[in-house]
Amino acid sequence: MHRIVFATANQGKLKEIHQILGDTGLEIVSMAEAGVDIDIEEDGTTFEENALIKARAVAEKLPNDIVMADDSGLEIDYLGGEPGIYSARYLGHDTPYHDKNMHFIKLLEGVPDEERTARFVCSIAAVLPDGREITTHGTYEGMIGYEEKGENGFGYDPVFYLPDVKCYSAELTDEEKHARSHRGKALRAMRDELKKALG
Repeated sequence: MHRIVFATANQGKLKEIHQILGDTGLEIVSMAEAGVDIDIEEDGTTFEENALIKARAVAEKLPNDIVMADDSGLEIDYLGGEPGIYSARYLGHDTPYHDKNMHFIKLLEGVPDEERTARFVCSIAAVLPDGREITTHGTYEGMIGYEEKGENGFGYDPVFYLPDVKCYSAELTDEEKHARSHRGKALRAMRDELKKALG
């Protein structure tokens, strides 16, 4: 039986992956747990390209595993889609997300609700042991809020406001977030594609 190796060290992502892909019956491990420690240059121009770059690089080291990688980020319409594919690196790799969130709140000072629209985007790529590649996508619509709120989430979740439920993404429970999030949608689509691919 194959296992899934997910090319991430992000514990928040890994938790989501285990919760959503847990029913595939496949063992799920991180790249580090699989013993792979490589620097991968994400030089693609789209989320999908970057996800494929990561998955292919790790699959070269682990040809017998199902290797998955995601690339995800925040697109703010008022800022022309920034930070986009640079979401993790925006303002520098080591800049705390609190600082990044406050930066966006400041940039959008005085901007009305209807122009604060934003979305999280996620592309997931899988490379199967037989060389087949699968990609799935998901988006999560909302807006940039006026403050940071909530403890349950990571990254830009505390500044991402959901007008339909009148709360921030970081205020949702895990179950509520998985049901609507970009990664939740992309992972569920990937779970369905894997079931078809593996028979």
